[in-house]
Amino acid sequence: MAISETLETSHTDHSAKKVLVTGATRGIGRAIAEELGRDHHIIVGGRHREAVEKVVSELPDASPFLADLSDEESTAAAVSQVDSLDVLVNSAGVNAASPGEIATQTREEWRRVLEINVIAVADLTRMVLPLLRASHGDIVMINSGSGFLRTPASGGIYAASKYALRALTHALREEERGQVRVTSIHPGRVNTDMQAEIQAQAGRPYNASEHLRPESVAATVRAALEASSEAMIEELSVRPVFRR
Repeated sequence: MAISETLETSHTDHSAKKVLVTGATRGIGRAIAEELGRDHHIIVGGRHREAVEKVVSELPDASPFLADLSDEESTAAAVSQVDSLDVLVNSAGVNAASPGEIATQTREEWRRVLEINVIAVADLTRMVLPLLRASHGDIVMINSGSGFLRTPASGGIYAASKYALRALTHALREEERGQVRVTSIHPGRVNTDMQAEIQAQAGRPYNASEHLRPESVAATVRAALEASSEAMIEELSVRPVFRR
């Protein structure tokens, strides 16, 4: 069968797919799990059993993926329980513990952020690529406006991790072109617990209505997955309409 015929079968078939969403217990990841969970089987990724099982119980069709993504053995053990996969949504991520200029940040903090935001993403993707190649599936990277726009002062660690994720995604897209579609989504400020923490660290008042809803980001993930077979939404920036 020609690759184009295989992709036609895979990407235009909107029947139930197996979708692994990391960071699915809160924020953007939770919204993506709920949105795609309306008509797909969601493999709910998270570190804490109680939180993962709560999300699994609230979705129509779901199963757990318990893993500490910073630990290779933990991740590999969770992947070994997955026998097939159509979509990987890399949504888990962390921010720097506190804002600060490059001159003040420690090597330990650089390692912590890059480990989750870049290395763990690359390693999990490596582990499940054979399954995604077999299904001619999709990978969606939830990046950030910080990986798309000019980096503000005191945001260097987080922005560096997101620019690195963007470079990883560009390379992966070209390596897998014709086999697996790869989409990068760059949300602006989103109304999540992480965003509230970021604004508090910066000493700014927090107004939820000035931010994107997580559900709006989830809708862009669905749009990417439901693109017709000859099309790939490669990179998408979605930002709040308000001016700041």
